[in-house]
Amino acid sequence: MAASAVLPAGAAAQTVAPPPTPASTDEPIAVPEGYVQVWGDEFDKPGLPDPAKWRYDTSRNKDGWWNNELQYYAAGRTENSRVEGGMLTIEARRERPEGAADHGGQDYTSAKLFTRGVADWTYGFIEVRAKLACGKGSWPAIWMLGIDESADWPGLGEIDIMEHVGQTPGTVHGSVHTKAYNHVIKTQKTAQRVVPDACTAFHNYQLDWNADRILIGVDGKAFMRFDNDKKDDHDTWPFASPQYLILNVAVGGWGADEGIDAATFPARMTIDYVRVWQKPKG
Repeated sequence: MAASAVLPAGAAAQTVAPPPTPASTDEPIAVPEGYVQVWGDEFDKPGLPDPAKWRYDTSRNKDGWWNNELQYYAAGRTENSRVEGGMLTIEARRERPEGAADHGGQDYTSAKLFTRGVADWTYGFIEVRAKLACGKGSWPAIWMLGIDESADWPGLGEIDIMEHVGQTPGTVHGSVHTKAYNHVIKTQKTAQRVVPDACTAFHNYQLDWNADRILIGVDGKAFMRFDNDKKDDHDTWPFASPQYLILNVAVGGWGADEGIDAATFPARMTIDYVRVWQKPKG
């Protein structure tokens, strides 16, 4: 989700849907044999998200978020992120965060949770069971970024496990962004899968990432594949380094290509669990 990544100097943010670059597949995706679970959150403690597992990204509230996004990301506010009934809810609301010192004038609030500084992984299988936010103007995402911010975006590498935009309900997108393949230069690798009840039912959004390739899928069926060209070229494969996980519901940007419907809000992404498996070391 380039929505919140750091754009390279001089690059203009975009708000149109990226053109598809062939990366489609139709093959099984599952936890590889022998892998063990190394991290997860079952969301079984009511209240705010577990601070031992999640942090809030509020870094662009004052200046505004990339790609003409319109949300203010709140930290520690149960209206926008909360655990209840064994699930995490991230909720975008049509309201101004009155009294917030870092308010940049936004008319919407939401939350962006990430594991940066708490947990990150190099290779592994990640599964997030979620019911997505819907409606024109909404842009929920489950994605990853490299921890090496000195590389800047897109050089640090981005893996979009799931993006869903308001104007195309039921279509989920999986993508990768690298220095050689990214939406700014219209070369990003991406594919789509139609999940008709994505906004009313839970589905398993999955990433199988190893040194040879990346697979992105839903409910045990991959729909996007990106292979390592083995050229030892960081511009095409920055994915040999750790990445952290991000969960958010943006407002505007790509999600508002056909405008924003006030009836969309509140828009909620509900997450049943997050689980991470890796191959045992040694």
